[in-house]
Amino acid sequence: MIDLRSDTVTKPSPGMLQAMVNAEVGDDVFGEDPTVKELQSEISALLGKEAGLFVPSGVMSNQLALRVHTNPGDEVILESGSHIANHESGAAGALAGVQLLSIKGSRGIIDPTEIENSIRTGYYWEPNPRLVCIENTHNQAGGVIYPLDTILETNEIVRERDLAFHLDGARLWNASIATGVSEAQYAAPFDSISVCLSKGLGAPIGSVLVGSSDFIAQAHRFRKMYGGGMRQVGILAAAGLFALRNQKDDLANDHARAKILAEGLSAIAAFSVDPTRVETNIVMFDVQDDSISALEKMKAAGVLMVPFGPKTIRATTHRDVDDASIDEVLRILNRIF
Repeated sequence: MIDLRSDTVTKPSPGMLQAMVNAEVGDDVFGEDPTVKELQSEISALLGKEAGLFVPSGVMSNQLALRVHTNPGDEVILESGSHIANHESGAAGALAGVQLLSIKGSRGIIDPTEIENSIRTGYYWEPNPRLVCIENTHNQAGGVIYPLDTILETNEIVRERDLAFHLDGARLWNASIATGVSEAQYAAPFDSISVCLSKGLGAPIGSVLVGSSDFIAQAHRFRKMYGGGMRQVGILAAAGLFALRNQKDDLANDHARAKILAEGLSAIAAFSVDPTRVETNIVMFDVQDDSISALEKMKAAGVLMVPFGPKTIRATTHRDVDDASIDEVLRILNRIF
């Protein structure tokens, strides 16, 4: 079975497994795990922030940011297709008590003027606008890279209106590899950034939330409240460190294979895809009938992908899929479609 459902399906590499076995550990709830400390320090320095916090998942990382930046009843402004709005089980309302103001962007990118126009004027009967969130790369838009100049223009508006600014950077590594813009440059405008270790980097678990020391101190308390306190978790932090130090550059291969996949899909009459729109490791394409039945045919033939709409399918390349696998996928799809 060739699994293109997500870049989260990867297995630890031999080097990563050895790093996990050799990890020095301690009780992280007591702040005594040296490998966790090393991971938090390395990623916060890489992103140009004061401190970091290792958490089990990207959802927890995003939700901790919302909880620290806001008070119940506040409003969070984000793009309508964002992960926070669509793929976090309603956690923003359940855990932080905030409401989401969704703005329809163009392929996941919000015109800064639209954000400016959406910020409420302050009547007491209105929710209090407090936080703007963007996603880079944007998953539901197909791995689209948020342009740095648009981020900077949005940041000017955020600062003028005294709001906080959070980046869901689950695949920020992909954006940086694809553009040559450093993670620190992308991160600079934001008060907080969440980055994922278990997607393209290939670690088995974990995200890191970064920000100011005060922000992370508050997030640390809420992590405990949300059940995210962990003990000898250096064995997992070691996987993240290994991935960051040894596997980040490999993301360029994922991007190249996604382009090859999109080109091949575009040659199959049953599919509709624009290969020029593939920017990183995600390929979105439409089918003639419905996505579920198409996916069932693919699964029966040995290929896994996921539905992203009634006629839309997402394929995601990753480090456990090589050139031969992509060739085989295209051979199979040509045969069955």
